[in-house]
Amino acid sequence: MDARFMDKINKEIKIEPKDWMPDKYRQTLIRQISQHAHSEIVGMLPEGNWITRAPTLKRKAILLAKVQDEAGHGLYLYSATETLGISRDEMTEQLLSGKAKYSSIFNYPTLTWADIGAIGWLVDGAAIINQVPLCRTSYGPYARAMVRICKEESFHQRQGFDILLTLCRGTQQQRNMAQDAINRWWWPSLMMFGPPDDASPHTAQSVQWKIKRFTNDELRQKFVDICAVQVKTLGLQLPDPDLKYNEQTGHYDFGVINWQQFWQVVNGNGPCNKERLEARQKAWNDGAWVREAAVAYATKRKEQEQSIAKPAAA
Repeated sequence: MDARFMDKINKEIKIEPKDWMPDKYRQTLIRQISQHAHSEIVGMLPEGNWITRAPTLKRKAILLAKVQDEAGHGLYLYSATETLGISRDEMTEQLLSGKAKYSSIFNYPTLTWADIGAIGWLVDGAAIINQVPLCRTSYGPYARAMVRICKEESFHQRQGFDILLTLCRGTQQQRNMAQDAINRWWWPSLMMFGPPDDASPHTAQSVQWKIKRFTNDELRQKFVDICAVQVKTLGLQLPDPDLKYNEQTGHYDFGVINWQQFWQVVNGNGPCNKERLEARQKAWNDGAWVREAAVAYATKRKEQEQSIAKPAAA
């Protein structure tokens, strides 16, 4: 059975929910897709912090639409994960208990309006680099969900770059604010791709199963190459003195990432870890009555349908 499964993978035939799959493949997908879903939902929080303080009505409307998009992404991904035999309630409980993780990037605060631009350009830009290959991931429901998500993320990235470009065309104070935001978000954005390949316990197997198409380091390098060029349009700098184009490799060399900081944030010791989980716990508690009402309505509706069907069957 394993041989037949790998044959489908190698022939680029999508694995569907009712197909046989190894337990480890299923568990790897549950971990990855649920983490992705959690990240979309938790990722609404740092940007939602600026909805009431956006500088113009136009910017406010755009930010509202973006946050709404992220909520939709989370729902698509929760639905995709449910096809693997896990409920949304169970996924949420895993998040709130700390068993399930979300992207470490969302444990940093948004201190100024420029942070919204930096998140759009860098964080959503990193997400696009990571997620476009997932449109070809081996699991069908995940691949199909990613098609729409990536289209919307591309708008988010351009929205963020536009915010930074507008600031850079403004006063020196606005330029300084944009540079400060880039300084704070650059390194956490590089960490978004996950630990280096030689320290990642899942990458090799995920690439073999074609859940992932590229390794963490390959995606990170592509992101650096793109941003090193785009930042020149802003007239700003990436906060890395070791960033330099390498003629031999055709890529940009970059400095050493502080992986100790990454693991501290992943393990719950980031600037906003506690705040983010408290916000999700409050939302879960406040929404209990909605979930209970939905279950009661569905149960009542089913009873009514069954009572109508009985006379007809007789």
